Amino acid sequence: MADHPELGAMTNISEVKVQEFEGTRDMPLHPLPERRLIIHLSGEVEITTSDGAKQIFRAGDVRLMDDVTGRGHAHVDLTPSEAVYIILKD
Repeated sequence: MADHPELGAMTNISEVKVQEFEGTRDMPLHPLPERRLIIHLSGEVEITTSDGAKQIFRAGDVRLMDDVTGRGHAHVDLTPSEAVYIILKD
């Protein structure tokens, strides 16, 4: 790190975790408690935004979830899944 101080400058991350969901979840519209960057490792997840737009995320897809106010988004696991969650500081 001493040779590359710019790598230590990522201070807006509060937590990183890998989470596996063996079953499936079907969650109605909800906002998140914090901003997150999600990297999908396996499975398929369908996200529906509050305006009705839908998108399916698969392994290798990355999404920024910053809907911490308002109606939020709906979430449906189409298959069991695993993802990296990077919790961002405000």
